[in-house]
Amino acid sequence: MPNATRNTTWARGQYSDQMLRLLRQFGPLTRSELGELSGLSRTTLYEVVSRLVDSGQVIAAVPDSTPRRRGRPAEKLVLNPEAGRVLGIDFGRRTVRVVAVVGDREDLRRDHLERRDLAHHSLGHDAISTACEAHSPTAPWPYRIAIARRLAGTLTGGPLRLDALNGVGVAVTGPATDSPAALDQRAMAVMMGRSFGTRVRFDHAARLAALAETVWGAAQGQRDVLYLELSDPVGGALVSGGVLHRGAHGRSGEFGHITAEPGGAQCPCGGQGCLQTVASTTAMLNAYRPGADLTDLVAALGSGDPAAHAVLRRAGTHVGRVLAGLVNALEPGMVVVGGELVTAGPTLMESVRRELLANAVRCGSRPSLLVRPAELGDHAAALGAASLLRQPGRAPSHSVGKGLGAAVRMSGGLRAN
Repeated sequence: MPNATRNTTWARGQYSDQMLRLLRQFGPLTRSELGELSGLSRTTLYEVVSRLVDSGQVIAAVPDSTPRRRGRPAEKLVLNPEAGRVLGIDFGRRTVRVVAVVGDREDLRRDHLERRDLAHHSLGHDAISTACEAHSPTAPWPYRIAIARRLAGTLTGGPLRLDALNGVGVAVTGPATDSPAALDQRAMAVMMGRSFGTRVRFDHAARLAALAETVWGAAQGQRDVLYLELSDPVGGALVSGGVLHRGAHGRSGEFGHITAEPGGAQCPCGGQGCLQTVASTTAMLNAYRPGADLTDLVAALGSGDPAAHAVLRRAGTHVGRVLAGLVNALEPGMVVVGGELVTAGPTLMESVRRELLANAVRCGSRPSLLVRPAELGDHAAALGAASLLRQPGRAPSHSVGKGLGAAVRMSGGLRAN
């Protein structure tokens, strides 16, 4: 696609997002009021509004309460509560998770996302629903995308209505780079555009989990949050001023490759003693007993096995020191730690918190740093993917034309972790 066409398509998407944000913030507005608030030219404004009305995302009507005057009464534009369904999809290594958020409900709160509901892949709130399905770690991308579309259909009560979608956010961790299913960014962008027929934005799963925690989870309402995920791999994100920080090339959050143990074990990245080598789920399992799985370690922790608790204390010490360095450099208001073993008893978080607070620089006028475990569990990345559609966008790395339904936007460079 020529650059001029691609940039025009992206700009239209940006203007549409702006209109939806203004209607969400101010409620029903006339075209004239939208023009004053947005600063768009009359021609551009009317083109964008027409597209939103034609797609069913916005309704144009004269309110009943409008006083009768001479001439044609001014129409008010309002968000269509029956449209604007946003999907969040997490393409994990072995599982596809889908979250559907209906409408533009900004009043969703953490109490609507209780973990007992998430565990059953169904939420007790009528605005959010979830579903998941396992697959082989070597499953090809067309198969994974087909799963996502089928799950999305189950969440929307039947065959997926593409005209009711306001966008799809996608969280990608990706299989190992030597896997037959290794991620091809451009091919996946095209497949997603064809399958869902709407704007699609991608980002790293760990970054999106961080975003979800600020919207619905442990950091709800916080605008400056440092998030660390102790999983496979170890990663994280910084939310600054309520917006995800992605870095100059979209690769921020590689906390797993900060040196935690100088001269330690070799890391796949080529370094030695990276946090990944001491605090990933695999590293902690191997440190406990080669061949042990997550169930074994959780059971050992529950039974009070000293060796199991020693493994988590050691990992927590390394994590706390790395986090202290990040806190000293970035000064977040809160630190959130996620991962499979964070909720398996207090040992890991106690060690992280103790080492972090002991090494973070103290300032007499600064409030105490909040350190909390993540709350949203396995669905965090998918929830964050749904939230991604409300985050400020960037110029696209990839896009497809109207023949595929809409622009496909890449929120920073992806890689197979």
